[in-house]
This record gives sequence, structure tokens and C-alpha cells, in this order.
Amino acid sequence: MSDYTAALANMPAGDASNRRRSMTLNMGPQHPSTHGVLRVLLELDGETILKAVADIGYLHTGIEKQCEARTWSQVVPLTDRVDYLANLSNNLAYCLAAEKLLQMEIPARAQWMRVMLTELTRISSHIVWLGTHALDIGAMSMFMYCFREREQILKLFELFSGQRMMTSYFRIGGLALEPPRGWQKQIKKFLEDMPVALDQYENLLTGNPIWNIRTKGVGYMSLEDLMDWGATGPMIRAAGLAWDIRKDAPYSSYEKFQFNVPTATESDVFARYAVRIAEMRESVKIMKQALDGMPEGPWVADVPRVTLPEREKMKTQMEALIYHFKIVTEGFEVPAGEVFVSVEAPRGELGYYAVSDGTTKPYRIHMRTPSFGNLMTLQPMLEGRLIADSIAALGSMDFVLGDTDR
Repeated sequence: MSDYTAALANMPAGDASNRRRSMTLNMGPQHPSTHGVLRVLLELDGETILKAVADIGYLHTGIEKQCEARTWSQVVPLTDRVDYLANLSNNLAYCLAAEKLLQMEIPARAQWMRVMLTELTRISSHIVWLGTHALDIGAMSMFMYCFREREQILKLFELFSGQRMMTSYFRIGGLALEPPRGWQKQIKKFLEDMPVALDQYENLLTGNPIWNIRTKGVGYMSLEDLMDWGATGPMIRAAGLAWDIRKDAPYSSYEKFQFNVPTATESDVFARYAVRIAEMRESVKIMKQALDGMPEGPWVADVPRVTLPEREKMKTQMEALIYHFKIVTEGFEVPAGEVFVSVEAPRGELGYYAVSDGTTKPYRIHMRTPSFGNLMTLQPMLEGRLIADSIAALGSMDFVLGDTDR
């Protein structure tokens, strides 16, 4: 018998009118506002949340275990499916880990292209978050506006990789394909359109009184509590901590780009919205620098036993054909060792721990995903709140269940 049940049983009959009645409610795992197959068990006193427990695991695919049965190159498509809204961020983190084990030097052109496309991924992810988050709160037209730009971005991904979502465009050693002809013109057009779209988003929401009422002061958590629960990314930057892996531990030539780390201090739903809007503006700034200063040179490292040879060489040189055959059929050996590499994904700090035993397959791949840590703040953030505010607070975390469950 719980303490609450015992208290009710021991309450005198004359005090029945003062008894607090609670109800347990399942929100999800099919509820659209849980942004995936998340089940939240809510104990309610009227419309006030007494307790909230997140029940995860409905989307568990065993990707980390699957990596052990694939060659190092074959793992890349699996990383696409961890956070399917930020697949290139996962591609990058994994490739950096494998390249660190291999002690590979990546060409400057490939590094800058990676930076440009991961920033495009950040914008794409934030746009999906904004559209669905606004829809949860009742701003239905925002969803249509956001997916207008989302479609533009998916066409750009298709231009580079041939795929709209699961691009697998980053590979160990560089890029999967040479950047297509005319990509500069398409990227330039997007960079001209996106700031105008961001102005439209803010005109619709930032000063909207309903939006302000539904977001300001809602879902507050102190920076100390967020850190204790393992939150990263916009969650902690909206609480005042200017921590960004791109600035504080640069990778893939990020140290050569000029950009700011947006922060706020209110640590509520509105502050997280404002930080993500500002981050999209900074991503546009980074992409412009990458477009204007893109280095010339190869788009993949010249390491015959690891990277695939050029198609023309494979057709005319026997040695290149042999390397191609062996890499595709058997994979390549990675020196024994272990590394941890982290990048700044749209949801926060994304880390890949890779262990090699010297064979063609990883011995162990573990992913420190930001959605898992951010979702842990659910219980303290929702307790004592109204159930209507829980949807706004839940959405402000911007978690992806594939990123959480793996």
C-alpha cells in the first residue's frame, strides 16, 4: 500500500470532503504530442501533475549491437537511423571516431563541406522542432511555414547524396560522393531565403500574446538541476551556460569559422525557442562562410586500403580494382584501441565511443545521445504543472525517440 493510499484509508470519515483524489493517465505512446513512441505516466490531481514518469524503449532497434556485426564502413547507414532528423551529425561523430583510430588526415575540402552540411542539418532539425512544437501549442499555420523551408533542405540533401533523409553522405575518410555540379548556386539561394523565413517565424510567434502566455515561465528548471540530470545543447544554453562543443572543443575545422553561441537566462519554454531561432541564424552565418571560402582539392582522403579508389582508376588499374573489391567485400582493419569523440548535434552533445580489436568490425560502439539526457529532466520539470503546460514543456526538450532508445 502506498503512502498516499494509506493516508486515504486512515483519514476520518468526516474529512471525506478534504480528500485529494488522484488519477493516473497514460499520455502516449501513440499521442502525437509526445513526438514519437514515448509513454508518459501522469498522476493527476485535477489538472495538476503530481508525478510524471517517462517510459521509453518502444523504438529500441538495437543499433549499437548491430554495429558489432557490420564492417566499419557498413556502420555509417546505421548511424543515420539513430537521430533520423540529424543523421549527418551522427555520420560525422562516427566518422571522426573511426578516423581518430585510423589516424587519418581529412582533406580541407571534405572538412568544410562537412561543416556546411551539418549546419544545414541543424537548421532542418530546428525547423521540424519549431513546426511541431508550435502545432502542439495551437499555432497551426507555423507547421506549414516551417515545412516549406524543410522541403527546400530535403531537396538539397537529395542533390548531394541522392537521398532526402537517410543520406549516409559522410564516409570514413571524407565524403561518399563528389559534390554535384552547381551546388553553390542552390546553397546560395537557400541562404538568401532562410533569413527571410526566420523573420516570418518571429513575426508570427515572438510577439504573439498567446504564444507568450503559453511559453513564458513554463517548464522552468535551474541550470544546476539541468546539469545534474545530464541535459545539454539548447536546454542548458537557454539557462545561461554558453557551452558548445563547436567552440569549446572544435572539430572538423570549426575553429576557422566565426559565430556566436546564443544563450538566454530564463530557462523556460520561450527561452529555448529563442535560443533555437538564434542558432538557426548562426548556422546560416557559418554556411555562408563555408560557401565563400570552400577550399579546392580532394573530397576524400587518399588512403588506398581504407577509402574507395576513383571510379575511373578502378576501371583502368588492376591495383585499384583489387582495393575496391577487398574494401567492399571484407572491409578494412582498424588499429586496436578505443576513442571517444563528441560533436554539437541539434539536440546537444552527441558522443561516440568506439572500440577496435584490430579487425574489420567494431568491437563496441556506444552512443551518448543528447535526447536521452534531455528527457531525464521530464519528471522534475512537469511536477506541479498543469497538464496543458506539460505539452509545451515536453516539446521544448526537442527529443527524438530513436535518439533516446537506439
